[in-house]
Amino acid sequence: MTSQLHNKSAGWSALFAEPMSDLVKRYTASVNFDQRLWRVDIQGSLAHAEMLHAQGLLSAADWASIQRGMAQITQDIESGQFTWQLDLEDVHLNIEARLTALVGDAGKRLHTGRSRNDQVATDVRLWLRNEIDTLRGLLADLQRALVQVAEQNVDVILPGFTHLQVAQPVSFAHHLLAYVEMFARDDERLADVRRRTNRLPLGSAALAGTTYALDRERVARTLGMVDEHGQAQVCQNSLDAVSDRDFAIEFAAAASLVMVHISRLSEELIVWMSQNFGFIKIADRFTTGSSIMPQKKNPDVPELARGKTGRVVGHLMGLITLMKGQPLAYNKDNQEDKEPLFDTVDTLADTLRIFAEMLAGITVNADAMRAAAQRGYATATDLADYLVKKGLPFRDAHETVAHAVKAASVRGVDLTELPLAELQGFHASIEADVFEVLSLQGSLNARQTLGGTAPVRVREQIARHKGRLG
Repeated sequence: MTSQLHNKSAGWSALFAEPMSDLVKRYTASVNFDQRLWRVDIQGSLAHAEMLHAQGLLSAADWASIQRGMAQITQDIESGQFTWQLDLEDVHLNIEARLTALVGDAGKRLHTGRSRNDQVATDVRLWLRNEIDTLRGLLADLQRALVQVAEQNVDVILPGFTHLQVAQPVSFAHHLLAYVEMFARDDERLADVRRRTNRLPLGSAALAGTTYALDRERVARTLGMVDEHGQAQVCQNSLDAVSDRDFAIEFAAAASLVMVHISRLSEELIVWMSQNFGFIKIADRFTTGSSIMPQKKNPDVPELARGKTGRVVGHLMGLITLMKGQPLAYNKDNQEDKEPLFDTVDTLADTLRIFAEMLAGITVNADAMRAAAQRGYATATDLADYLVKKGLPFRDAHETVAHAVKAASVRGVDLTELPLAELQGFHASIEADVFEVLSLQGSLNARQTLGGTAPVRVREQIARHKGRLG
């Protein structure tokens, strides 16, 4: 009798001869982490119940009772009065058991035509869809913060690097807008993942569909699982519907790329903040001190974000590995999809929030950037281009400038500090206008191709992004 009661409360039949051991109960239960799905679980259940009523599979009285019971459960959870029971294993059985206690047989009829397999697949999709919407808003906030700082620093000159060696001067705003482009692509990826996430598995039941006359498209429309034309989006194969976690893997991949971009930006912020560069200052509220060195201000936020990137990428690897050996259809393995998915969302959301605020408050040291750009012969390519416009083949111009740089390097001066007569010794076509070409501002102004660092182009890009972001 004890066994039958136990199994009945757990949501399955009296087939079993003994109760589940406490160890197995703890090992297999998910309610400690999947209870965060409660709101979408209720949302999906109400949509399912409404459809059952419309199809004549649920009486008006039962439909009203389910609505009343779910409203009470919502109130109890929101107020902290709901008791989550480990014995009931997961969020679905906890809510169903409480509903049945509140409204009787109507609560038992709710499960008509569905399984926990299609129920959990629906819940995770609904939850992730909502989280993607939130994350896209946070990505937009981060882009706006970068655009705002860029707009204030269009004419600030930063040394552009390749191989972390001074290469060519660029506008600091242009450099920041490179990250705006990255985050804009991230937003596109999340929008694409959302489209494939927003499809309804409910009605697939355990794996083979159901004998009940369900209207799955009605449920999809109720839940907002529609395309841009308002057409219901329903998973078309019941086996695939209950076992597919591609959408979770896709999201983890998109999230990993966002974090990789955050990590690249973090690395630059860390370098720029160091005393050897001194290009920027990060507000004190985003830094920490040292327990032994009183002079220290450590860039803990970007450093930690750089570290959390590994955490998110690790979740992607975990989800891929989770799915790689599973036969059709649903397997208990899939319970392991939630914690990495939840943590990925939480980590990414927190990181985007803090970075938008941190970047909006950075202080830019334009003089330090300019001084650094003047080291390393950053305008050498401009001299080569100058000679090409005088008729010299580029490879010959390249070699000529290399000799000039070598001479300047031996003397410990910049190219602009070589006398005109000495420059003409490298090529007779060099004239006095070369010094404007060799200046940092002249170098910036000359790069007016679409996507270039010329301030006029950078301002166009800023206007484009402001228009896109609103």
